[in-house]
Amino acid sequence: MTTIEMTAPMTIEKTALGRLDREGRLLNAVLKSPTKKPGRFGFRGDIALKFQAQVADEKRPPEFSIEQVLTIAQEGESTIPILAGYIHSFAYLDVASEVLDGLLSPNGTYFMFCNNIDLLAKYRVTLRGIAFHVLPCDESTVWKEMMDLMSIDKNDVKKLDTAGKLDYLLDAATGFDGKYDVISFEEGLARMEPVKNRNENRPV
Repeated sequence: MTTIEMTAPMTIEKTALGRLDREGRLLNAVLKSPTKKPGRFGFRGDIALKFQAQVADEKRPPEFSIEQVLTIAQEGESTIPILAGYIHSFAYLDVASEVLDGLLSPNGTYFMFCNNIDLLAKYRVTLRGIAFHVLPCDESTVWKEMMDLMSIDKNDVKKLDTAGKLDYLLDAATGFDGKYDVISFEEGLARMEPVKNRNENRPV
C-alpha cells in the first residue's frame, strides 16, 4: 500500500506577513494568496498604520495606512524582501517604518510613494536601518508608477493573472538601486509640501 504524502498548503502565517495579518493590518486585499513561485505569498492591498479608537463593536477604518501595497514574502523567511506602497504624507514614513520594524531587511528593496513631495523629487531615506526609495505620486497609482520605473510594458504582463503580474513586477524591481538624493527623515519633513485634499476635484 502506497502512502501519498500531503504537503500542507502554504499560508500567510508561514511568512513575514503573518504578524501584520495577526495584527489585523492587512486590509482591502486585491490579492492575498500564494503566487506562482514556490513558497511565495503575495499581497496587494493596504497595511493599516494607525487604528482609530473603536467604540463598542463598531469597526472603523484606520486613521491612515500604506495604501496600494505590492509585496511578496517567502515561506520560512523572517523578513519581507520587497515592498512598494503609497502614503498620503511623507510624515507617515516614520510610522510605516515603526509598524514594519523587524519585518524589513537592510538588503531588501522598499519603495514609498508620497502625495506631498515635489513632483521631481526622488529621495533615499534610511529609518531604523532600512533604506526607502521615496518618490512622488499624484493622480496615478503605485502599480502604474512601478511599471514605469521598471520600464515594463503592460503587454508584457497582460496574459498573466493578478499573482503572476505581481511576481513579474516585483522580480524586476528586486535589488533596484536608484541613485537618489540621500536625505534624513528630518530633511524630508522640512521639504514636504502641504498634503493635497484627495476629494478636491472629485464630483460630489
